[in-house]
Amino acid sequence: MITQFFVCMLACLSFAVLFSAPKKECLLCALTGALSWIAYLVLEPAVGAVWACLFATLFLTVLSRIFAAVRKSPVTLYLVGGIFPLVPGSGIYYTSYYFIMNDMEMFAVKGMETFKIAGAIALGIIFALAIPQKVFHRSVKKKQEPE
Repeated sequence: MITQFFVCMLACLSFAVLFSAPKKECLLCALTGALSWIAYLVLEPAVGAVWACLFATLFLTVLSRIFAAVRKSPVTLYLVGGIFPLVPGSGIYYTSYYFIMNDMEMFAVKGMETFKIAGAIALGIIFALAIPQKVFHRSVKKKQEPE
């Protein structure tokens, strides 16, 4: 799992550089992706791929919002860089492969699983973005104010 963490972090860092994220934010972009992947790996055996993807995306989006509030940057900066490992790329590939090979049964199975994972990602982002922004700014202000 440690190897996957660092490989995922490197992949997300590359993705952030490719999409011209500010240099001072690249490490946090990579960290969000690696942590979301670890969350997925921990949850997947217990709840399945779709639910694990939903919860990992919720975690990723909340983490992105916290980083955005602390660093005074847009949420999408961390969210786009961090979502990279959760996107069902192999599912899309195999869905297309089974369609081209005319294996309609496997095409339907893989396509439906991929569709569910993509839906879980979308719902995870929507649910986490529904949390009022004041929650994140209030928690940041409490940490910054001296007592």
